[in-house]
Formats: sequence, C-alpha cells, structure tokens
Amino acid sequence: MSAWAFSGRKQPAGAQATLGINTDTAQRKSSSKVLRWAVAGGLTGGFMALIAFAPASWLARSLAKASGQHLLITDSRGSIWHGSGVLVLSGGEGSHDASQLPGRLSWSMGLQGAGLRLDARQDCCINGTVQLLLRPGWNRFDLSVVQPAEWLARWPAGWLAGLGAPWNTLQLGGSMRLAAKDFRLSWAQGRMQQFGQLDIDLLNVSSRVSTLAPLGSYRLSVIAQTAQASHVDTSLLQLSTLDGALILNGQGSVTQGKPRFTLEATAAPGREDALNNLLNIIGRRQGDRSVFSIG
Repeated sequence: MSAWAFSGRKQPAGAQATLGINTDTAQRKSSSKVLRWAVAGGLTGGFMALIAFAPASWLARSLAKASGQHLLITDSRGSIWHGSGVLVLSGGEGSHDASQLPGRLSWSMGLQGAGLRLDARQDCCINGTVQLLLRPGWNRFDLSVVQPAEWLARWPAGWLAGLGAPWNTLQLGGSMRLAAKDFRLSWAQGRMQQFGQLDIDLLNVSSRVSTLAPLGSYRLSVIAQTAQASHVDTSLLQLSTLDGALILNGQGSVTQGKPRFTLEATAAPGREDALNNLLNIIGRRQGDRSVFSIG
C-alpha cells in the first residue's frame, strides 16, 4: 500500500508553510481582539471607578467656578455622591473677605430618571432637606429647586460680610430667608435663562453704622421675564419694604448676566435724624432721599 494512503501521511513542504502562516495570523488576530476588549474593559472599569469614587472637591470646584469664586465649599470630605463641607461666602478671586456658616453642609446625590437629584442638609440653616434636580441634555443643562416647605433656608444676615464692600462696612444683623416658586435655571448654548421666582427676605435688619435697631424687614424678588422676540433673557429685580423705619424700594434687571439696579432709601416720618448718617452712606443724597445705582 502506498504511504500516501495513511491518514497521518506527510504534507508537502509548501502546504506546511501555508498552514503555519494561516495559524499564526489567526492567533495574532485573536490575541489582538482579546487585547482590545481587555483595554476597553479596563478603561470602562477605570472610568466607572473614577465616577463612583470622585472626591467631594470636584463638586466644590464646580460650585466655585459657577459662582465666580463667591460661593465656596471648604474642608470638603467624602465623595460627590455622599459628602460634606463648610459653606463660605467670599469677595471673589483675590479677595481677603470671607465668612462661613456654622456647622457643615452635607449632601447626597443619585440618579433620578434621566437626571440627578441632590439632597442638601444643614442643621443651622436649611429647612429640612432641600432637593435640587439636575438634568443634563444635548448642549444644555437644567437645574430646578423642589420647594419642600414655605421657605428653603435661613442664614444670618452677617454672612453677607464675606462678599466684601459694602457688606463688610454695614455689618448687618438679623437674618435672611430664601424661598422659591417653580424656580429653574437653564443653560443652553452659552446662555442662561431663569424660570419661576426666587424671594430673599431680610428680616429685622440692623447695622453697626446706625444706632437704630432694627431698621426694618425687606424682600428682594428675582422674577423671570417672558422671553421676548429678541431672545434676550432677562430676570427682573424688585426690592420692597415689609416694615420698618428705613424704607427701601428698588427696581432693576439682570440681562445676559449683567445687572442693572436702582435703589431709593428714605426714612419713615419721625426717624430722619436717627437715619441721616446711614442715608449718607447708602448712596447719593437727593433731598430726603438716598439713591444708589449699579449698571
């Protein structure tokens, strides 16, 4: 019987070489595919781990940038998902003025639908838990406030001294109270638009530059204005007096991040002498009125 009849017969030298080349090529392709999957898996796992254990300082840096270095979180601990820190008002980059709230602000963040929900708590100042909903989108970002009660937070008015002049000169006493009505901010294509209303009440305000205390209670409202045909987004500013000897009334707006505001201050009948020095400090005197304007 011929030797070529056996199944274990020898292959021609050319066939052996071709078979070896094909085998090596297949092995290299398989190894390359496995390597790509391994690298992709490693990168994905590393990215997920980075997000899962992202430090709280990331949130602190984002807040500082968004506020122009005026609202800061210092001594941050934990992660962006569960963290805490000290809330500080600052005069901005390069300023030496700063004031912090007592105690620590704590937060937790998690997924809710297609967005994120952030729950913030602070024993000294927040009414229960404040909820913020963050909804990212294509070239846009929305932030809305869930109003849990009549008011969201309450802070000492003296906290404003951290912003620098004129607050560090006035050294206000009393308290501030924050409330929101369907309040939402939307960033799209580099523009910010406000919806709803934000009210800041300054209650039983006093100042070291006046012997009269309290001076009064006031409300500053930031109200969204319906977008006009020009597509210029504007928020209206209204300051009114709730009660007190010092009467403040102001009107203005914020358009594309640029504020314009005019404030008029007068003394209630019979309080002119007691408030004369303070009226001189507030702004430019026009008879019995003091006028202050920005923008």
